[in-house]
Amino acid sequence: MVDYLHLMEYILSSENRLNLMYTDPQVHNPAAASLNLRAGLTRLYARQRQLAPLAEAVLQEQISATLADLGLTTGGQPLPPVLFHITPLPYNLVISPRDKIQQDATISLLPDLSVDQQITLENRVDSGLNVSSLVVPVGGIGSYPTMVMRTTALDWLSDTIAHEWTHNWLTLRPLGLNYDTTPELRTMNETTASIAGHEIAMLVLKRYYPELAAGYAIQAVSLPLSPALADFNFNSEMHITRVHVDELLAQNKITEAETYMEQRRQFFWQNGYAIRKLNQAYFAFYGAYADTPGGPAGEDPVGPAVRALRGQSATLTDFLKTIAQMDSFQQLQAAVSP
Repeated sequence: MVDYLHLMEYILSSENRLNLMYTDPQVHNPAAASLNLRAGLTRLYARQRQLAPLAEAVLQEQISATLADLGLTTGGQPLPPVLFHITPLPYNLVISPRDKIQQDATISLLPDLSVDQQITLENRVDSGLNVSSLVVPVGGIGSYPTMVMRTTALDWLSDTIAHEWTHNWLTLRPLGLNYDTTPELRTMNETTASIAGHEIAMLVLKRYYPELAAGYAIQAVSLPLSPALADFNFNSEMHITRVHVDELLAQNKITEAETYMEQRRQFFWQNGYAIRKLNQAYFAFYGAYADTPGGPAGEDPVGPAVRALRGQSATLTDFLKTIAQMDSFQQLQAAVSP
């Protein structure tokens, strides 16, 4: 496990440097500048595939035992069983209309798509369809066995595994079966899985890795390019951005909204956060993960309602069993109404 985590530290550091080359306005030819770095990453990926099975076996057992403690089992076993693979994940191409923030489509892409290829694809889609698109990385995919991202952080890894297991658990129930029925149900699913992932991961750390539990924190969507300024609140500033973008789009001021988002992207860069592109598709994707106040969800009422239901539930298990039976946002609203 230690060797695996050290290897992943090298991989993530190299990937971050590669992404920064394509984000930094001062790098005019990122493809040439990153040639050696990309070759080194290829070798690191090969070694990672050799060490991953051991890490998978350990965490599967630890998370399964934690779910049993919570009572989220059938016949004493989690159903479905906790089963996952740590692997390079495919990217998602997210497509939103330009005149409103809404995820109209998401298309799975190859996991080894380079940043320059991502940008070329986005430009072609945007110009050809007059839409807003963004290629996004994903932390996990709720196939079965689930696929989870490579990381050196046990808290993040445990969180992602539990998040994707929750999606599989929900798939056997009304909420998960209706994931794609409405945007509100998608947000309910993602926010529920995020809440469960965080809480289950915390229990895993407390039981098996107590030295890490005290420092457990949920990372922001975009990793800082350097230590972020102490007085800069990412979630608050992103919330402000989303709200103003919604106001501009409601007035059909599309060009003004897109200009504003680029100005804000540069503002985030100046304050330590590397966001390659901030557009309608960005908010359409990340706005569905509304487990914490503020952030890219803006004034969307779905996230606060899910958090309210968790707040009034005695346990995580009670919360999950209640929301899993819902198939509309109206049911959630009724459940949290005074």
